[in-house]
Amino acid sequence: MISKWQWLLAQLTRTLWVRASLYALLAVVAALLSILVQRLLPGPLPVTIGADAVERILDILASSMLAVTTFSLSVMVAAYSAATANATPRATRLLMQDTTTQNVLGTFIGAFLFSLVGLIALSTEAYDENGRVVLFAVTLLVIVLIVVTILRWIEHLSRFGRVGDTTARVEAVTRMALADRIANACLGARLLDPQRLPSSARPLYPCDALYLQHLDVGALADCAQEHSLRLYVVVQPGCFVHPAAPVLWFEGDADETVQSQLLDAFTLGDMRSFDQDPRFGLSVLSEIASRALSPAVNDPGTAIDILGRGVRLLSAWVDHCEPQPDEVRYPQVWLVTLALDDLFDDLFGPIARDGAARIDVQLRLLKSLQALAAQDERFVAPARRLAHEARSLADQLMPLAVDRERLGAEVERLEAGQDVLRRQL
Repeated sequence: MISKWQWLLAQLTRTLWVRASLYALLAVVAALLSILVQRLLPGPLPVTIGADAVERILDILASSMLAVTTFSLSVMVAAYSAATANATPRATRLLMQDTTTQNVLGTFIGAFLFSLVGLIALSTEAYDENGRVVLFAVTLLVIVLIVVTILRWIEHLSRFGRVGDTTARVEAVTRMALADRIANACLGARLLDPQRLPSSARPLYPCDALYLQHLDVGALADCAQEHSLRLYVVVQPGCFVHPAAPVLWFEGDADETVQSQLLDAFTLGDMRSFDQDPRFGLSVLSEIASRALSPAVNDPGTAIDILGRGVRLLSAWVDHCEPQPDEVRYPQVWLVTLALDDLFDDLFGPIARDGAARIDVQLRLLKSLQALAAQDERFVAPARRLAHEARSLADQLMPLAVDRERLGAEVERLEAGQDVLRRQL
């Protein structure tokens, strides 16, 4: 588990301006480095480069890189708009954190600044003959870097912002979040039953109505150990907290300063985050499927693809188990864990509702539930519940009686508990 400040630093490094600023700083240093290198050389180099030759190359780079950067920014914004329109606005943040796009824009901006600084230094005659040779060599390296970057950018643009690419990104971050919660069911704390809170525990309320983006259990444990507290956290990342509901209950003496320290472990924001919140990733996948099933889009293939991805993601939950005593790193902190029913509802519920009139989507939904139910007994109850809900919705919205009968047969097959692993999905 990472601390609050490590998480904030990770969020900062994912922003475009940070990476672009680093590239720009590196470019300025590279342009000025030639002035330092020329003073360290023992004598004149065997090759001489005229100031006009380097100046013409730098002038071409400066003008072209400014145009290419502007064009790339427009392409990036268009990709964001396409993802918002065709997938879901919640997935746009993943495109904004794309490292390839950030590296490309950073390279173009850095090349522009390198050329600009080089032109300024040449006009002030800061370079001697050795310095111009070094600057020319660095310029050639920059040109090679630009060519490679443009080739990567062309290949990347062939899929950037498409529905399949956006869906794959959401699946990847959701898999990471699920794997983390499977490995750390209670984020290192003890398992809490919200119905069995101690009667002597006192509530602690947040100051704002926001989403819990990150929970620093380590900071809570340090504060609890320092002040001899027992903490019972009743929310988890992704929950919407507000001043009328407590985020934790505590036993022990905690004044306003200590309570403020406890609240600092809860990072709140106006949007949910993918990192500690696998339910958010599943909800975003479900949103993509719902948009694909809307009459305006009418793309059931995307919804069927989402169902397949959902089976892959939830199959990893077979390894989930309650934390054992030797796995608890913070014994003075109790935390609620994810509920499997919530994971099923987040992913399959909206698809069952919005695809209720389509037999192809409903059959794939039921086969997905059958595939999960065959893997673990814990999947059986939520799978059967959602199958009955899907059947009830289909009975009202599916026009053909023969389709409703096919759907009913699949629900009965799930109820009978037949081995669906032998069936071709």
